[in-house]
Amino acid sequence: MNGNLTSITNSKEIPFDVKRIYYLYDVPGGNSRGGHAHKDLHQIMIALSGSFTVTLDDGVNKKSFHLYQPYQGLLIPPGLWRDLDTFSSGSICMVLASELYDENDYFRDFQKFKDWKQI
Repeated sequence: MNGNLTSITNSKEIPFDVKRIYYLYDVPGGNSRGGHAHKDLHQIMIALSGSFTVTLDDGVNKKSFHLYQPYQGLLIPPGLWRDLDTFSSGSICMVLASELYDENDYFRDFQKFKDWKQI
């Protein structure tokens, strides 16, 4: 065996065209990332190395996903609050985003997010 290959094709394996890719790495144990929601941005999160947990919250219900396989991703549509935690040592989170960075697309206050969702 010569290793594995995973390919990602815009609008084929994922339901949007990727306009931005970024990585989270060297997150110290016990720390968390995320803590925000998006109005319009679609994302796919992939654990390229190690593992971490993504908790999604629609303002009423929460669900957690433990990511640990580099060939599987979590699709996160707009309108969900996300928190990332329990990063293992050496973990790398790759994020494929449907749009370029736009600070106006973010909710960084949970109550403002709930107000926007009219909850």
